[in-house]
This record gives sequence, structure tokens and C-alpha cells, in this order.
Amino acid sequence: MFERKDSAFRKAEQESQGAAAGSSANSVAKKSVFIGQSILIKGELTGNEDMTIEGKVEGNINLKDHNLTIGTKGRIEAELFAKNITIMGEVNGNVYAEDKVEVAKSGKLNGNISAPRVVIEDGARFKGSVEMDGSSKQTASEKSKVEKNSKGDKKAEPSVSVSSVNEKVGAR
Repeated sequence: MFERKDSAFRKAEQESQGAAAGSSANSVAKKSVFIGQSILIKGELTGNEDMTIEGKVEGNINLKDHNLTIGTKGRIEAELFAKNITIMGEVNGNVYAEDKVEVAKSGKLNGNISAPRVVIEDGARFKGSVEMDGSSKQTASEKSKVEKNSKGDKKAEPSVSVSSVNEKVGAR
């Protein structure tokens, strides 16, 4: 009598262990990096893996074709470039995503967003502009290259001159 229950229990336990082993195998197969809250990075952070940041970063973050998550303890002073970006902490800088930017309820973003899809949860804090124009969409890596090139130039050319604006508007 006890053996049947015991064997059924062992069988269920083995199945759950097998399922857990399968799920851990899947999570190992997908690379992900975690930067803890005691870490401070100054400079450019690049990679080919998904990343979660709970620490502080000052500079640029470029994760081509990967996901970037700024955790609730994360404090970022940087330009962000990634496939998907989720902000639960604080970001000061522009955000460029190839797919989606999400600012969670606990998130704070001071900067512009450029992505085809944008989610700003109720209660999130956001100050900046949003560009969702898919027709003139550049990939995050292309925008990163443009940012790097423009920072090296001491004289930046304006995209529209004041005289051409006056002609189009008709200086009154």
C-alpha cells in the first residue's frame, strides 16, 4: 500500500526534476550577463549577449541584436542601443531600440526614445520625445555609428539652416 504511493511520488519527483533540468538547459543555452549593484562602469559597454544591469554605467551601451534590462537598482548615464530595452531603474540618456522600449512603473527615463514600439507603464516617469517612424528607421547599430562619428567632429553641420526655414515659412 505504501509502496504504490511512494512509487507514484518518486515518479512525479523524477518528472519534475527532468522538467527542471530541461528548463535550466534552455536558460544556459541563452547567454545572459548580470551586472550587480556594486559595479560601476565608465566608458563603452558592448556585447553579444542579453544583459541586466543593477549597477551604475556612465558612457555608451551597445548590445546589437540583444536585450537590455535596467533593473530597479540600475542607474545609467549613457546612450543605449539594443534590440529590446526594458527600464525599471533610472536612465539619463537617449534610448535606441530596433524592436521595443519599455519603461516599467518603477522606471525613470530622461532622454529621447527611438523605436518602432514603445510601452510606458502607468506610473513610469519619462521626460523626452518619442520617435516611432518606421520608414526612416535606422538600426540601433547604425545610430551608434552615427553618434560616435558626430562626437568626434568639433563642428557639426546643422541639418536645416535658418534661412531655408524662413523661406519655407515665409518670414513675416
